[in-house]
Amino acid sequence: MLDRYNHELKKPVKKRKLIVFVSDQFGNYKTAWKKLFYRITKLRFGVPIACKKFGLKHNNNSVERHNRELSRRFDALNVFQTHEGAEITSTLCKVLHNYINRHSMLHEKTPAQCAELILPLRTNKLLDLIHIARKLEMTTS
Repeated sequence: MLDRYNHELKKPVKKRKLIVFVSDQFGNYKTAWKKLFYRITKLRFGVPIACKKFGLKHNNNSVERHNRELSRRFDALNVFQTHEGAEITSTLCKVLHNYINRHSMLHEKTPAQCAELILPLRTNKLLDLIHIARKLEMTTS
């Protein structure tokens, strides 16, 4: 963020393109932003999904949906007994999102495929990922 800010400082104020944080109107977010980033970034509040059809740019509802989904998964697994258990579950969610689940916005590709992170995954992708992780664990131990 500081690199971007320092680069933009050379431009006139109205032409600067600073990093934009998009948030709902929860007061604690604005307070934290003011404390940490107000000089080097901008803060905008999100718009409802219904407003997207009118061409509004910022919509943080996808982030809120993601947070709700994680919260729902964590609730279903009950309270974590250890910090390690929470980290493992979070990592699994990331692996599923990036390597297993295809996304319509990415033309039915996974984020890993779009980023050209090609792994030898066949039909049962999750099992293949487990085998790859196991091999890596055995070689690094």
